[in-house]
Amino acid sequence: MTTLIKVRNATKEWDGAKLFEGVTFEVKEGERLALFGRNGAGKSTLLRGLTGRLAFDAGDVRRLLPLADWGWLDQQAQTGSDLTLEQFVQAGSPELYALKRSIADLTQRLKEEPESAELLGRYSDLYERYAQLDGYGWEALVERSLRELGFEAALWEAPFAELSGGQKTKAQLAALTVREPKLILLDEPTNHLDADALEWLEHWVRNYPGTVIYVSHDRTFMDRTAKAVLELEADGCRRYPGGYSAYKAQKEIELRTQEALYKKQEQEREKLLESIRMYAEWFQQAHKAAGQNDFLRSKSKKNVSRLHAKESALARLDGSKVQKPREEAQLRMELETEGFAASTLLRMENVGFAYDGRKPLFERFGLTIDRGDRIAVLGPNGAGKSTLLKLATGILNPREGAVSIHPQTRIGYFEQELGKLDDDTTILDSLLVLPGMTQSHARTILGCFLFTREDAFKRIGDLSMGEKSRVAFLKLFFGKANLLVLDEPTNYLDIGTREKVEEALRHYPGAVLLVTHDRYLIRQTANRLVVMDGKGGLVQYPGTYDEYMSRDRSRTLTAEEQLGLNERERLGLRLAQLMGSAQPDDPEEQRMLMEEIRGLRARLSAAGENGRA
Repeated sequence: MTTLIKVRNATKEWDGAKLFEGVTFEVKEGERLALFGRNGAGKSTLLRGLTGRLAFDAGDVRRLLPLADWGWLDQQAQTGSDLTLEQFVQAGSPELYALKRSIADLTQRLKEEPESAELLGRYSDLYERYAQLDGYGWEALVERSLRELGFEAALWEAPFAELSGGQKTKAQLAALTVREPKLILLDEPTNHLDADALEWLEHWVRNYPGTVIYVSHDRTFMDRTAKAVLELEADGCRRYPGGYSAYKAQKEIELRTQEALYKKQEQEREKLLESIRMYAEWFQQAHKAAGQNDFLRSKSKKNVSRLHAKESALARLDGSKVQKPREEAQLRMELETEGFAASTLLRMENVGFAYDGRKPLFERFGLTIDRGDRIAVLGPNGAGKSTLLKLATGILNPREGAVSIHPQTRIGYFEQELGKLDDDTTILDSLLVLPGMTQSHARTILGCFLFTREDAFKRIGDLSMGEKSRVAFLKLFFGKANLLVLDEPTNYLDIGTREKVEEALRHYPGAVLLVTHDRYLIRQTANRLVVMDGKGGLVQYPGTYDEYMSRDRSRTLTAEEQLGLNERERLGLRLAQLMGSAQPDDPEEQRMLMEEIRGLRARLSAAGENGRA
């Protein structure tokens, strides 16, 4: 395969601190390369250095493909605020876009000077060039790309600067799909994308005719698209074949192998040191006992030779020393809750909601959250997932129906905008306001959340989004909530930190109501789903994400079939709740419980028969 990029010993410092050094790798034609590393490792910096938009402090980058054949997507799109969405996508093809603008300008001028031979001649030349480049086919391709990425025609004239983060990402992707450069660099392309857009992006990356290098914290996306993972660390990089799961498995093998070699080396080292101590002691004793006896002095020197041999063996061992496996700093978080006697924490009954002047997001929706529930809310952007969470927390009130929260329910709310954090206070001061908190305890907790001694005095407003997310988790850590309501909690976290959050949620004794596009997080934590279709429809699914995704979707259900499915799922959910509830002490309550269980089983059986009919 043709090599497109050669990087040798690339080094970069930032604010006096070394991001990385000795980075060496090659990129070949047709590769799907995932650039992986912790937050702050310099992944975005490395991508910018590859394009030449940022200079490395040392090392060499050989670009064997002209930059005109490159394309890139940045985390933050840089563009003028005067472009509409459609114009932004068109501007991704500079020559055709410039021709289109020039033709439009000449058309306007010809309306004012219809007899101008000069204008007519220029118009003819531009039109001919535009036709040669299939300009009208390009315009149709722009429109098709916008539709494929879910942009309705009514939005095409909206100012690009006013789009949401997810819409800006999709607009950049649309511009790239239209131009189809031979080499594409994508920095966090999965951020803010909903499930449909993620599936489209996965299919596009897998089938793209060129070469793709990307940074992403979406492990499912990496598994489905990457042919190799390039791990970036402070002292260089290393390539691993396959996606994230293959990379992680290989890293675990490496860690176990290195641990075994290090242990064997230390055992050998201890044996050599013991031999050295023993021969040194023997020599000293023999030499002292020999006195002036030449024979005995000569005999004692044998121990010196053995001593030197063991010292040489130790020097060789230390020269090829296996390094002790390095344990990177990781988030240490254990979510706690206070005792709670009741089984139901929150209940929504016949809830409906609509923002002023807009159609309802949902109507007559019911949801019960019990102890141990892990409920993930799925659906496209704009379907109302965050709104549902705000209704659950009481931030919003329903237009109809009721939200009942048990008096003992304590809700811990993580909002994706992180707007409730006080930007003017320091990280340390944000903890010291808590009852009973001391300086030493606060510093210990900050260390568990990867904040250094110096970080403690940073203003929250000066932190990165990943650091702000960790501060928000600090509030959950101390809140002792028994119901966590989490809106995109891992958006700005690297994979290592995400996995620690997943572990904490798995062991959390309370209930969780979660909105996230991280499919790994859903798989690891959710045992129930609420699925929103973006058109006012909601379906509750009493099972895991993988079970839901494995269902037959070969045809669209009729309205009657969907109602039947919803009813069966509601009955099944209620039955599961009753079966998992504590046995009442009162005999009459026991009888009523068993009657309801038998009734639910009968109704489920009847609903199943009707569904098969």
